Amino acid sequence: MAVDPVCKMTVEPAKAAARSTYLGQTYYFCAVGCKQQFDKEPEKYLSR
Repeated sequence: MAVDPVCKMTVEPAKAAARSTYLGQTYYFCAVGCKQQFDKEPEKYLSR
């Protein structure tokens, strides 16, 4: 299981609504909206 870095929901990678790769790490999202927020400001969500 993975944790959506935006909303902190638990996400099963195989069923994730979206994914992004940042600095060689893949992040999984519960919804496309969370991915879009992350893609705009990844450091904001990774520094929490």
